Amino acid sequence: MNAPLARPPFPEALASALSARFGPRFSRGESVRLQHGRDESVHAPEPPDAVVFAESTAEVAEIVRCCAEHRVPVIPYGAGSSVEGHLLAVRGGVSIDLSGMNRVLALHAEDLDATVQAGVTRKQLNEALKGTGLFFPIDPGADASLGGMAATRASGTNAVRYGTMRENVMAMTVVLADGRTIQTGGRAKKSSAGYDLTRLFVGSEGTLGIVTELTVKLYPIPEAMSAAVCTFPSVDAAVSTVIQTIQLGVPVARIELLDALTLTAANRFSKTTLPEQPTLFFEFHGSDSSVAEQAELVQQIAGEHGGENFEWATRAEDRTRLWQARHDAYFACLQMKPGGRAFPTDVCVPISRLAECIHATNEDLRQVSIPIMLFGHVGDGNFHLVVLVDPANAKDMEEAEWINERVVERALAMEGTCTGEHGIGLGKRKFMVREHGADAVEVMRALKRALDPDDLLNPGKILP
Repeated sequence: MNAPLARPPFPEALASALSARFGPRFSRGESVRLQHGRDESVHAPEPPDAVVFAESTAEVAEIVRCCAEHRVPVIPYGAGSSVEGHLLAVRGGVSIDLSGMNRVLALHAEDLDATVQAGVTRKQLNEALKGTGLFFPIDPGADASLGGMAATRASGTNAVRYGTMRENVMAMTVVLADGRTIQTGGRAKKSSAGYDLTRLFVGSEGTLGIVTELTVKLYPIPEAMSAAVCTFPSVDAAVSTVIQTIQLGVPVARIELLDALTLTAANRFSKTTLPEQPTLFFEFHGSDSSVAEQAELVQQIAGEHGGENFEWATRAEDRTRLWQARHDAYFACLQMKPGGRAFPTDVCVPISRLAECIHATNEDLRQVSIPIMLFGHVGDGNFHLVVLVDPANAKDMEEAEWINERVVERALAMEGTCTGEHGIGLGKRKFMVREHGADAVEVMRALKRALDPDDLLNPGKILP
């Protein structure tokens, strides 16, 4: 994969200072360090030199100031669910664990927003919203922290209707590389006041600042929800259904595609009995009448493309059962190669090019020997390949690199992106110039130098 950066020795003076200040919340224990130096990616673990468990913005700022004095890197840690090596301490340093910063600070039901600490997870926020008639819709599958979701510009199954974290973060509290704390954005629904710093930090992956608090949009729980699954004779037929549905303006909340091998994995893992054919999962939100109208129209479109075996779910427990199988797909796929790791891709293309992109990708898949499953949030043109590899097997890694290059180059040629939601991290740095151009990447470097001149915030990520 990527060669590690130089790891300078950890200053004992810094260790002593942090230990004296934070006591048992400062650790240099091997197991704690290893936990904070690995994620769900194929990258080898890179543990930090130390871990500090922060409980407030003031503590994060204090830790950052101490590390800046000693020129020691800091890496923010949320739930550890990233898949691109975002939290690996490639140059050593201090991992700041934000999971203890898990308080919902304010709910403004009348304004449809909430302010939370960065360690609050999406499930925790929705639990806190029970009884308000509101929910937070961004659902990447894993119970990720909202700070981490903002840092990677995450999205997920609901993005086709509700957008991504880019559209749903209104304001932030951010600790900068020198320990200063700034507020970005506000609770007003719109503003023309100066540079949009909130959007600068959303998607910055901890390289420009550490998000400690954020204000997010909330949405009314729909009056009615209905989910459905439908099988197709081919992936091409399923994707054609998606394109026609979106182009007709049907306001579906979610459209997910799983290929036959993914369904096999899901059935084994989730103990479901879904037909092991290319399958679309749908969800419709709205009034009783609008949900019925949407569902009938989509069923008609699917039928024109050979869709059959519709299974409808209107009860909450039945919808949960269907969507749990979809959310478990990533971990289900891992079981298809025991002991293997996932080499994930997550390209996104304009919806009009989606069928062409997936068809050509499936042609490529026939040329490799390792297990590869295809699924994704096809309602917004985003799909994943879960490429299962043994990282110690050179042939596995060679085939994985080849298929990754092919699918990314194809997406970029179609005016798409190398990552629709996972972020750049370590693995996709090499695609940055190809996607944005050298001049745009140099502008990004200039921003990094201005905000983090000593390259202490999550070094080695995003920029090639």
